[in-house]
Amino acid sequence: MAVVFGKDMVKHFMFADDWTNMNHGSFGSVPRSVQKRLQERQLLVEATPDKFIRYDYNKELIAARIEIAQLVHAPLDTIVLVPNATSGIDTILRNIEYSPGDHILFFDTIYGTCERTAFHLAETTTVQVTHTPLVYPISDAALLEAFHETVNRIHTRGERVKVAVFDVVSFQPGVRVPFEGLTKACRQLGILSCVDGAHCIGQIPLDLSAVDPDFFVGNLHKWLFVPRGCAVLYAPTRTQRLLHTTFPTGWGFRPKNARCNAYFASSPVQQKPFAALFESFGTMDYSPFLCLQDALSFRQGLGGEAKIMAYNSELAAAGGRVMAEILGTKVLDNEEGTLTRGCSMVNIMLPLNLSQLSEDVNKVVEDIARALIHRYRTYVPIFQHGEHVWARVSAQIYLEIEHFGFLGHALRKLCEDAARGERSYCAEHQTPLGKPEEQADAPTQ
Repeated sequence: MAVVFGKDMVKHFMFADDWTNMNHGSFGSVPRSVQKRLQERQLLVEATPDKFIRYDYNKELIAARIEIAQLVHAPLDTIVLVPNATSGIDTILRNIEYSPGDHILFFDTIYGTCERTAFHLAETTTVQVTHTPLVYPISDAALLEAFHETVNRIHTRGERVKVAVFDVVSFQPGVRVPFEGLTKACRQLGILSCVDGAHCIGQIPLDLSAVDPDFFVGNLHKWLFVPRGCAVLYAPTRTQRLLHTTFPTGWGFRPKNARCNAYFASSPVQQKPFAALFESFGTMDYSPFLCLQDALSFRQGLGGEAKIMAYNSELAAAGGRVMAEILGTKVLDNEEGTLTRGCSMVNIMLPLNLSQLSEDVNKVVEDIARALIHRYRTYVPIFQHGEHVWARVSAQIYLEIEHFGFLGHALRKLCEDAARGERSYCAEHQTPLGKPEEQADAPTQ
């Protein structure tokens, strides 16, 4: 019998009965069966810690790397696992050696922690930070043109872009970025390409061998149903030499001009230096890494990657239209439709006139977000981009179109309150405001 997606799928997850999960994109969600396997592995470690950590872990880690390498179409020797995309990007940027006149380039829609890594490097090394302003909607061609203009401006001064960091799907707004074209441009211009695929794997198809970036990092706990935290770091052979250490530095590090004390052999399995470098970097729970196969098996049992991605992208598109109609606004996309192509996230403009708000927009946004949690038992990121405020909504196999209608009506009520200068949530007392009869009921799950 074919699996039918929708609210009946919620039984496979662990949400509270009164919670409607519409922000899968931020932290992901773990199926019950995968969570069970995670706990079993944790107990297995506790049963014989030395045996598992020293001699068994490495074999299971290799098996997990094989699975993800096949999924993203990359050679095994180019794939390692890290706790999250932030740590992966941080590791890449901090390993690169910078010279005076070098720049780290990114768009101003970059994820905040990656931006902060770049600025910290600017404080501790000679590298400079340059960002390209970006306000959506914009065409892919215009985005690529803006990228080239920024690079040319830097090169004209006799300086150079050492590395460019850009997304596959950005986080706010959640739109698809022409990362293939940007990667190609970097290759032509002699710039290292560092692709942040935090929202990529499990949301849109990926062929790393075809795109061929210098570096790629992608979360597996967001859209692939792997327990938190787990991410993949890809580096082709040509750039692996640039990654000299993990952070924190692990047993796989080999100093260039010194000899370390005895090497702690975590397993008898011999690996190439790149894989050995990322095998272990401090005592932590590596069990999520080892649940990758379980997550993929669960997804295969539902019909596979293509079926899941098709349902989510179609639901996001339809749900976005429903919400935009309820709110009297629009979905964020460009004329070509490339910002939403294949995406499981959709951004809907909220009916807020920023010039007429009685309070600072950041306070209004925070009030709405907290009211969603406490009054409506759901949550979506609310943020300002350009001259408007937007909601980023995630589609997933346990949702249906009626959930988007529920959210649209909730946001309309909260925006009406904000327009009248009424508080939806009292942050000082952590108290939701509004009469109980005004609070919308979520669709039955």
